[in-house]
Amino acid sequence: MLDWTAVDTVLLDMDGTLLDLAYDNHFWLEHIPEVFAKIQGLGLDEAKSQLHTKMSATEGTLQWYCIDHWSKTLGFDVHEHVRNTAHQSSARPQVFEFLDFLKAQDKQIFLVTNAHQVVLDSKLSNIDLRPYFDHLVTSHQFQAPKESQAFWHSFASAHPINPKRTVLIDDNETVLSAAKQFGIEYLITLKQPDSRHTIKTDTLHQAIHHFDELFA
Repeated sequence: MLDWTAVDTVLLDMDGTLLDLAYDNHFWLEHIPEVFAKIQGLGLDEAKSQLHTKMSATEGTLQWYCIDHWSKTLGFDVHEHVRNTAHQSSARPQVFEFLDFLKAQDKQIFLVTNAHQVVLDSKLSNIDLRPYFDHLVTSHQFQAPKESQAFWHSFASAHPINPKRTVLIDDNETVLSAAKQFGIEYLITLKQPDSRHTIKTDTLHQAIHHFDELFA
């Protein structure tokens, strides 16, 4: 599927790529609405409706991913809820085998995520991916989400790479399209970011189900 001799740099997303998106979907679609409903004295359906409206207004922006923003907007400490539940996150199948493969290939490996630093730290305290990466990058460092060209230009300024010899693996196809516009040559998405959801069959980019398709 991919000629690894043509690749020097590997950019890997975290949520929905290395980690199962089931935790995040449950956290934002079930756990946070329950807390919001209790604090505001709302029914759960009304709380979910209000949250959906608020979140839809920020989709694709850095605020969407920023738990500082959501703590202020919702009126309670979302950071605390992240720290108390991040142990529920789990790695997707064959993640560590794939990372071992990349290390053996002597590739430059980046974790590149839109996750807030507190989310990143909380998840990595549960699933320690740090030893596999040369750099851990969150879009908050550059004040722009991966969906934007501003992120990619800032990222490349801070970490000079050859886009033509770089692969990005990300479950977010809007991010992949932005990376393509910037010039990243190899783009791969995931067919099943959330293990509780059905496998996607209509992706815009080359897609894998599990990582063994890239190294077996």
